[in-house]
Amino acid sequence: MNESRRDVVFARGGWIPSVVHEDGGLKLMLGAGADANHEPRTFTFPISEAHLAVIRDDLARHLLLWSAVLPLCDAAGTRGRLDEDAAVALLDPVLLAPPGDVDALFRRIPWERSRLVAHGADLGLLEHGRVCEAMRAATEAPNEKRAQEHHANLRRAERGVVLGPLDAGVLTFTGQYLHGATIPRRLPEAVDPALLPQVMRVIATAEQACAGMRIGLDPRRGNRGTDKRDWDAMAATVEAAVRRAHPGLADDAVRTVSFLMCSEAAARSRNAPVEDDDAAPDAGAGKTALSFTDDKGGEKTWRRDGTRTASAEFWQFVADRSAGDNDVFTIEDEEMGEGIQLHFYADSIARITTVRPGEGGSDPQYRVEYRLVDGIGGYRELVSAFVRGGYAALDRHGPWVSDVAEFERARRRR
Repeated sequence: MNESRRDVVFARGGWIPSVVHEDGGLKLMLGAGADANHEPRTFTFPISEAHLAVIRDDLARHLLLWSAVLPLCDAAGTRGRLDEDAAVALLDPVLLAPPGDVDALFRRIPWERSRLVAHGADLGLLEHGRVCEAMRAATEAPNEKRAQEHHANLRRAERGVVLGPLDAGVLTFTGQYLHGATIPRRLPEAVDPALLPQVMRVIATAEQACAGMRIGLDPRRGNRGTDKRDWDAMAATVEAAVRRAHPGLADDAVRTVSFLMCSEAAARSRNAPVEDDDAAPDAGAGKTALSFTDDKGGEKTWRRDGTRTASAEFWQFVADRSAGDNDVFTIEDEEMGEGIQLHFYADSIARITTVRPGEGGSDPQYRVEYRLVDGIGGYRELVSAFVRGGYAALDRHGPWVSDVAEFERARRRR
């Protein structure tokens, strides 16, 4: 079967729809959306010579038609067909009708605002429904940043947020003016130089508020996981200080500053050597060998003649293997017959010691005691204490409960 030939009749460049000659007639061709493989989809529908004449001579009408057709392309999804009848029905009302009728049409149909904004539409006139007049200063080259800023402001308006100049400057400084979900950065060059000193005073307030605070790593969340409690504490401290010193700032600006401080603190922890995260008080302790195990059959042996401390080695083992279905980890001193078992799912820990070894075929007898644990910091403290001094060193970290039912009641109360 012969493929139809497609010749370009008129094109403006970029993503603006082109006019092609195909199957013996004129068609408008545009790329929009994506298919199941994330490749751009191409749509075509027939137009007349009269439509081509307007498209060729009137950039504003050409862009308005594009804006009106894009919702039909979105409706086609990744595999559906363009509703050609609906697309063709837009041609005369958009390209050939008087401006007042075009304005009235755009009050009735869905249309893609961002394309018009990117190509220079007057925002005030757009808001008042005067789309033809708004496009008088249209440009063929798009300004995508302008469209992104407009979209961001619309999202804020939907939440009832109105930004002042300083709010906008702070969000621009962190790179979150357009996309609040991006990792904040320091971009002083992006801020209006006249506004930058005020922005830097806000940043300085935040830095002073969290000086000396840190966000530790949480190996339960993987190799790059951070302690949520530390994060929340730093965020609350920064936000309170910034609001107190700069009461006129919008919540969006305050939050982006606290996000910047927290993300930088977390990055410092991630980039520090593992040993720096646990100050190795167990160096030189009596333990010479420990075994680490998890709920999925993972096992690792630490010996004191290695280069890393037992605590650092254990937490690396946790970071490498912790998962939603793997949240029970054990440290055992086989020579001493004692160990600890960390239950991350229950915020608890058990310490275990051998009361009587198995003899003559009998099972050994163990003493098992439990206690609740307060966050990853609590786990780190208990692991370090066991590594330094074993079962007995945990006495001062009680209370320890041997009755399982009593402990379970305590856990549920908390």
